[in-house]
This record gives sequence, structure tokens and C-alpha cells, in this order.
Amino acid sequence: MTTSSLSVAIIGAGFAGIGAAIRLKDQGISDFAIFERGTRVGGTWRDNTYPGAACDIPSRLYSYSFAPNPDWSHTYSGSAEILEYIDTMVESAGIAPHIRFEHTVSGVEYDEQAGEWTVNLDGREPVRARSVIVASGPLANASLPNIPGIETYEGRKIHSARWDHDYDFAGKKVAVVGTGASGVQIVPELVKVAKSVKVFQRTPGWVIPRVNTPTGSWLKRIYKDVPLAEKLMRSAWFWGHESVALGVVWDSPFTRVVEALSLANLRMQVKDPWLRRQLKPDFSAGCKRLLMTSDFYPALQADNCKLVTWPIARLSAKGIRTVEGIEHQFDAIVFATGFEVSKAGTPFPVVGIDGRNLAAEWSKGAYAYRSVAVSGYPNLYFTFGPNSGPGHSSALVYMEAQIDYIVEAISKLQQFGWKSLDVRPEVQARYNKDIQQRLQSTTWNSGCQSWYLTDDGFNATMFPGFATQYVNQLRTVELADYKITAASREDDGAEQSSGASVLTA
Repeated sequence: MTTSSLSVAIIGAGFAGIGAAIRLKDQGISDFAIFERGTRVGGTWRDNTYPGAACDIPSRLYSYSFAPNPDWSHTYSGSAEILEYIDTMVESAGIAPHIRFEHTVSGVEYDEQAGEWTVNLDGREPVRARSVIVASGPLANASLPNIPGIETYEGRKIHSARWDHDYDFAGKKVAVVGTGASGVQIVPELVKVAKSVKVFQRTPGWVIPRVNTPTGSWLKRIYKDVPLAEKLMRSAWFWGHESVALGVVWDSPFTRVVEALSLANLRMQVKDPWLRRQLKPDFSAGCKRLLMTSDFYPALQADNCKLVTWPIARLSAKGIRTVEGIEHQFDAIVFATGFEVSKAGTPFPVVGIDGRNLAAEWSKGAYAYRSVAVSGYPNLYFTFGPNSGPGHSSALVYMEAQIDYIVEAISKLQQFGWKSLDVRPEVQARYNKDIQQRLQSTTWNSGCQSWYLTDDGFNATMFPGFATQYVNQLRTVELADYKITAASREDDGAEQSSGASVLTA
């Protein structure tokens, strides 16, 4: 028994969900709801409030072009300021009445006869919607590592994405497990307050210094009074990052330049030769995410900090045992170990035409058409779907292109009164064959192990090209790539002008 019916159901109130809602309203579509399992908006920026949390993409680029913010305080923003930006978008666009907090989606199922999706909710009546936008994001579920004995540890366990703000680190012996993007931000902050910090590193990363300068009040005024100035600055950052693709997306002579700059930074910041050796990567720059920090190396050399590179064997009641037999005892262990990224499977059950199950179809690696739609699942769209990850640019550049494409598809559905748009399987297969072939020549598939790849090496995460190429492929919804089902025969005439074939329900 359903209680309501919508034109669009949006799942998740992070950057993607809020952006999709704003663009739907811009197109005059207001019959939508955002289902958010939490109690406030923000997604990953709501969850990641650990000390030092910040974005490693410049603020002018890590924001939507349709929602510029002239008041960014620094070149790179912290999590609190990014969350404030999301709040401002919600308020200025009037999105708040559309958000349903503490609504956890437990699954979606397509009714082919009605051409609608049933959105099932934990502990609530289901809702029906013509279209669904899955905007839950890839970095939504914190992941503790699968280490033997993790349940036996008696001290405080803290995940970077579930930070315990009530715990006082002063005078404590602390371990940090992980030296990825969050780890290199957390360590410098803990070194300032803890009695001792031991950093457990599995694999060193390529580190690029991050120069985070404050934005003067005079420059903020210029951005506010002359919007073109901010647009030009955003464009400059965009093209600057596009050039970085030559060195990190493909293994090329430009990759050696990136590596040389990183090694020069390592030599300048780390004086001890043995520590430098421990911090030098043995894979091509770009194969794993580049680390943007100017504080991590100095923190590692503080008197109260030590780098541990022996692999972890297990956790004990008092701490961490490494493979050479030493037990390191701690008051608290911080896990900067990332998220459960859905490279194979779905965030909740998705049932499409004829009962087909998307998790089963993605069991060997996720795929989609242009990362946003999957054949057999009409009117269902993903933001940050398969193979939409940038290795060199802002995720919001990619996300904005996805949102505009999705909104265009939904607008056409409503404009012509169609029942459904479903990607043609042969078009999807051709697209993904090309993507996987192109990925073979990228740094991500060059041999290192990363969260970009499934256990058997399938890359369902990254887009093998420039941001410009990704954006261009989503500029227009090509109706010939879809099987269109009209609600009635009267719709045939309206549709035929589009040049696509239509099935009449």
C-alpha cells in the first residue's frame, strides 16, 4: 500500500541530490522528494568532520557553476565551510520542503505495467515515482578494515568518517591506520595534541604540496560584484587541472614530471634518508590517488610521531601486533581506511524489468551507459555511477554534467508524456567495451592495487579521459540510444518529431 506518488524520487541529500533538486526546479519540475537517511544534508561532508578535514580540489572548482560562492575563505576549503555552502544552496533554492529526513531507502522495484518505481523505506510506507535518481554517492558507508582481532581491541576505535568529538586525545597514545587522503589530514592534527602517534602505512603515496592561501576581502568583493571574474578564475582552475590529466591519467613523460616534483618535495621536507625511502612509492603517479598536503611529512618527523611500515598481523586487546612480532599498545586507534565503495553491487536492492536484479548483474563489476543509466532499468539514473571518477579534476564538474543530462531526460519524459526511457542494450554494451579498452592504457590499470579496481582487476570506477570529454558526452540526451515507451497511442505523433522509435503501452 503506497501513500504517495511523485514525478521524481531523489535518494540522498549530499552534493548530488541537492544539485539534482536545484536543476529540476530550474526546469519547472517541483513534484519531487529527496529521501535522506540522516538528519541533515551534506552527505560525505556531513559525515567527515575529523580534525583537518578538507577538500584537495580548489573551492572555485569544487562547487557548482550554477551556484557560485564568492565568499570562499581559502583556496582549499575545510569540511565545515563546504557544508555551509551546501546549506546555503538548500536555502537559496528553496529545497528544504522537499527533503524527507530519516527516510532510509531499503530498495527500489520497477512496475513495468505502470511505468513507475516503488521506493521502499525502512519502517515507512513505500512511495511510487516515475523516475528515480540514485544520488547516495560512492563514499557513503564507512569501512573498517578486515583485520583479525579487531573486535577484541579494548581501547577506543574511531573511524575517520564517524569521528568521536567527545574523545580527548590529549596525553593519549594513538595509532592511525592508513595514509590515504584522510590519513594525511588527520595525522598532523593529532600530533599537535596526543602524547604519541604511530602511523601504520601499507603503501606510500605520491604527495604534492598544497598551498592554501586565504582569500582577501577585496578579492571576495570583486567576485561578488563582478561574477565574470569568478567565472574566469573557475575556468583557469579547470584548465589547469585538465593539463594534469596528461601526467596522472596516462603513464607518459608528463607522469615523470609529476613524480619528479613529488620526489623533490619529499627531499625538501624529509631529511632522514631511511624515512624518505619508506615514503617513496614504487608505482606510477596517478595509479593511486595523489595526496595533496604540505603538513603530513613535517608531522611524521615530530618527536612524538613514528611511521610503522611493518604489515599489521592482528589487533590485540591492548593494541596492534605487526608481523615481526611486536605489539604496539594504544589508548585509541583511528582508522583512516576509507569507505565501502560499490564497485560490484548496489547500495540497496534494485529490481528492474522482468524481476532482473542489478546487484546480480553488477556482481563482476558495475557498468552503465555514460555512467548514468542501465539497460533494463527504465527511468532510473545514477550520479557518480560506474566509470565516472576523475583522477585529476573536480568530482563536481563530472557530477554537474550528470545532473544536467538526467534532468534533460526526465524533462523529455514529462514533456512528451512518455512512460519510460530505457537504454538500448547494444548501445550500452558498445559504450562499455570502448571504456574498458581505453582504461587498459591508463595509470589506474598499470599494476598497483587501489580501491578503483575490483579484486580481479576490473575498473568500474574511473573515466579514462579528460573532464572535457566526459562533460561533452553528456551534453545531449540522444534519444536514438533509448527505447521509448509512450503512455498511449496519442503520444506517437508528439514523439515522432524527435526521430526516435516508440513503443506504445
